[in-house]
Amino acid sequence: MKIKKEFPNLAIEIIVTSGGVDKLEIYKILGVKEVWFFRNNQFEIYILQSENYQQFVKSELLPNLDLEILAEYAIAPDPLEAILGFREKVKASLG
Repeated sequence: MKIKKEFPNLAIEIIVTSGGVDKLEIYKILGVKEVWFFRNNQFEIYILQSENYQQFVKSELLPNLDLEILAEYAIAPDPLEAILGFREKVKASLG
């Protein structure tokens, strides 16, 4: 029998202001493996290691994802153009 996990392996938050509750503690209680914060137009990656989150430069869940390219398109003013541009850039990087 397969057990369904109630919470995702990855959470992404867009940070617009500073301060507030320590979100990593909440995600740790929920058992979320990776937390990405999008702050100042870049991603900060935190991965749960044993009992605490550690900051990394790459995702373990999506190790081949170029976060700089993703960040570039995340702030694009036109969502459709961003999606199409991101797809093209990813295809080009794969060869």
